[in-house]
Amino acid sequence: MLIPLWILLIEGAVAATPAPAAQTGALQKLSDESRACIVCHKRENPGIYAQWGSSKHYRGNVGCYECHAAKEGEPDAFEHGNTWISTIVSPKDCAKCHDREVTEYVNSHHAKGARILGSLDNVLAEVVEGNSKFVTPSFPHGNSAAAVNGCWQCHGSEVKVLPGGGLDPATWPNSGIGRINPDGSEGSCSACHQRHEFSAAQARHPDTCGKCHLGPDHPQKEIYEESKHGIAFFSHEAEMNLDSEKWIAGEDYFTGPTCASCHMSATRAQPVTHDIGMRISWNNRPAVSVRPEVADAKMNLPGKDVGWEKRRGNMQEVCGACHNKNWVENFYVQYDGLVTLYNDKYAKPGLALYELTKPLKRPVEFSNPIDFTWYELWHHEGRRARHAAAMMGPDYTHWHGTYEIARNFYSKYVPEIEELIAKHADSKDPAKVEAAKKLQAKLDEVLNSDDHKWYLGKMDPEEAARRKKAQDEFKKRYEK
Repeated sequence: MLIPLWILLIEGAVAATPAPAAQTGALQKLSDESRACIVCHKRENPGIYAQWGSSKHYRGNVGCYECHAAKEGEPDAFEHGNTWISTIVSPKDCAKCHDREVTEYVNSHHAKGARILGSLDNVLAEVVEGNSKFVTPSFPHGNSAAAVNGCWQCHGSEVKVLPGGGLDPATWPNSGIGRINPDGSEGSCSACHQRHEFSAAQARHPDTCGKCHLGPDHPQKEIYEESKHGIAFFSHEAEMNLDSEKWIAGEDYFTGPTCASCHMSATRAQPVTHDIGMRISWNNRPAVSVRPEVADAKMNLPGKDVGWEKRRGNMQEVCGACHNKNWVENFYVQYDGLVTLYNDKYAKPGLALYELTKPLKRPVEFSNPIDFTWYELWHHEGRRARHAAAMMGPDYTHWHGTYEIARNFYSKYVPEIEELIAKHADSKDPAKVEAAKKLQAKLDEVLNSDDHKWYLGKMDPEEAARRKKAQDEFKKRYEK
């Protein structure tokens, strides 16, 4: 059987000292500790061995020990042979060689992903969807398998170390983007740079982002696939030069950008960034869209001092590799228009109404139908519409976005509010009666506003006449 050349090269590296590597920053030779690791791991873990063998780490004489080395007494260190190692390679470990990239990353929202563990989303997975019957050594009172296998695998778990250096099975394996590591660092570089090859081409491919950025509440992957950007990429993937050292839109490829092209990769004027917030001008995660510096300030991130105008300029420079100035500026007018529509028509009044329903409901979150209705209005449909507008996905903007927002606002949310009002209007509890009156007043205010008065049959007569004329012209044009 023929043995692949790269395996012969790796085995040669164990047997003899290699010549100094050509690339800057490479180690002069593979360490004795890594040589010892290879002896077993090429037999016990051939897949890992193969991945490492095709990596830049191999070519730079960076082996197992250089990444996994630990000191006695570190939280997750354990003695392995004659050395101390840790299973987890954290961003702090990667920073020994990749300091700038790690600094950018730990200051980004990606690295803070595990802060979801105390959020409303996690209450759903732990309580509403799950139970506490997943018992492990670090969780004697149990945990929810729904959270462990769902939320934590994208957002990251807080990794718990067991006596002897083992890792609790509720928290490991885990490559969640915001994983909380035993050394105190936040994040997981392997969420995007899958070990042990750490391929740039793989990290640049949109499928990598699709591990987390898909589904009902943030379907960026599906949106991208329906957009012209996605269509162009998949039609010309072979021409994208994904494994190029220098990978700049407009120079190294001209066909279709990937997620990395726009949000992270180098441009003609900007270096690579691992802070994915530095090119976005709206944070569309919360119920009401806010500017990204506002969201950064809540987490006390350095981005709090970088205004949205600067970030938008960064992204517009990316767009300029393929589009002219007028095209780019007009796109942002359209995008801002959709975000403003969502915020003003649904999010702000919807949130105000929801707050006023609280005295009239069962106090436990998600024990009332309206809790699910409001949650999906902003967390699912609202996010879909906003994200899709940002990425030029018309079907997700409309049919999976604004249409479903409107349908559920008028056919579910408003009727459920009216039911609460009717139920408590004649209550024997004066506080309930007063709360129902306040909720009714706010509902009347919202429904009589210009955005919603059509629902009450109060559309402005001039607007109604214009729409009637347009309908008549449409029928005349297309009816046979």
